[in-house]
Amino acid sequence: MNRLAHHQGILKFFTTLGSTLYFSKPVMKHLVHIVDAMVTKGFSGTLTDLHHGSFHPNHRTTLSHFFTKSPWDEEALLRKLQQWMLHRVERNAKRENQPIFVSIDDTICQKTKPSSQATNAIQGCDWHYSHTEKKSIWGHSLVWLMVHTATQAFPFAFRLYDKAAGKSKGELAIEMLSSLDVSRPVYVLMDSWYPSQSLVKACLKKGFHVIAMLKTNRILYPNGIAIQAKQLARSIELDDTHLVTVGEDHYRVYRYEGTLNGLDHAAVLLVWKADQPMTSEHLHCVLSTDQELSDEDILRYYAQRWSIECFFRQAKDQLKLDGYRVRHHRAVKRYWILVQLAYVYSLFESNSDFSDGLDLLRKRKGHSLVEFIYSAAKQNIPIDTIKKQLHVA
Repeated sequence: MNRLAHHQGILKFFTTLGSTLYFSKPVMKHLVHIVDAMVTKGFSGTLTDLHHGSFHPNHRTTLSHFFTKSPWDEEALLRKLQQWMLHRVERNAKRENQPIFVSIDDTICQKTKPSSQATNAIQGCDWHYSHTEKKSIWGHSLVWLMVHTATQAFPFAFRLYDKAAGKSKGELAIEMLSSLDVSRPVYVLMDSWYPSQSLVKACLKKGFHVIAMLKTNRILYPNGIAIQAKQLARSIELDDTHLVTVGEDHYRVYRYEGTLNGLDHAAVLLVWKADQPMTSEHLHCVLSTDQELSDEDILRYYAQRWSIECFFRQAKDQLKLDGYRVRHHRAVKRYWILVQLAYVYSLFESNSDFSDGLDLLRKRKGHSLVEFIYSAAKQNIPIDTIKKQLHVA
């Protein structure tokens, strides 16, 4: 592995996961180099970057083979990573005396639509509607599940949303939730696109509570009368609400407790920002299946969902979650798992924040390169040999 000191740190992380006992040395060498390249500044997602950014001693084609045809078990690696993440989250939640949060959301990895003459298009791509861009985008749609406490968030699992396979995003979320086995109280957080009856029931069946944004046309039953939330909101006066502060933000809140379609008992908060008019355009509806929570706790807990949005942005900007050029379905999935691994490794090294961890790793790599060159010079290793090993020949 070119005897670069910072590679030992990555190898130590794999040892912590227990994967060094499971995978062969050649597989471990590839994994260490790939994670090294992904956390390198300027990484674009290409195999060339994976090769050059980690000073991989083998030819670049071996990386293509590793992603596409090599028989190593990426699911086993993911299971090891998930076991470590759950242990870390449970330990943090217990120490902080806080619940565990699980956030569900999806993101699109945008790709270029190939021409009809293209012989090797990336497998699994389709048109998906982007709510942020308000239009359909060509690429892969991934449903992600994050596990987190108030202080640290981990990307736990993902599923590719494939229209042809016939499973909805909600069904994919239920699949991922089924693998979660924790002893702490759990709150599942989701935006208004996800809280279907089946998904909410699946959460409750596992003993998890749900806090979710609802669409304002959701039917409520005040005094047994069916009415849309936004219609109910029109009858609410300022004096019917109370002020709730979450962080630096202030909200006007009206609390409904009762029946929803598919739920016998739940709390729904009708919420407006305190500095905005109480109109239906500014209305937000927040569901909590835990009626014991205060209004402040419901809003404070829901705010934790922001961590999954941060993950999407960081994983795309810094680790190029959507930058891959590999085309085979399994190769793409392996790439995503390794981005997930690189993200968690950055958290592991900083013990807190992804950005701090990434900065630390990049500085460590710079020091490692200087030390490598200095050590090689002291041993009178020819400069051309050093250049070749560092891919600058």
